[in-house]
Amino acid sequence: MADETTVYNVEEFEDRLIRETLNDVYDALEERGYNPINQLIGYIMSGDPGYISSHREARKKMTSLERNKIIEVLLRDYMNKD
Repeated sequence: MADETTVYNVEEFEDRLIRETLNDVYDALEERGYNPINQLIGYIMSGDPGYISSHREARKKMTSLERNKIIEVLLRDYMNKD
């Protein structure tokens, strides 16, 4: 067995979790006939979980994330910056 230590980057893990959650919530909102972009923006801007359907536990998933961290990941991805 190798004596190598595996190093995990917590920030990368959190960012990936946010991206996966946004994709899941987007799909759930779309399935329910909502405009996912409008609903997600409404939630992120206001913090009102009523913008997110409970379908497929989308509301529970979204409210488990920090809104400022969601914005940070989206902006970093948009700007293609690390």
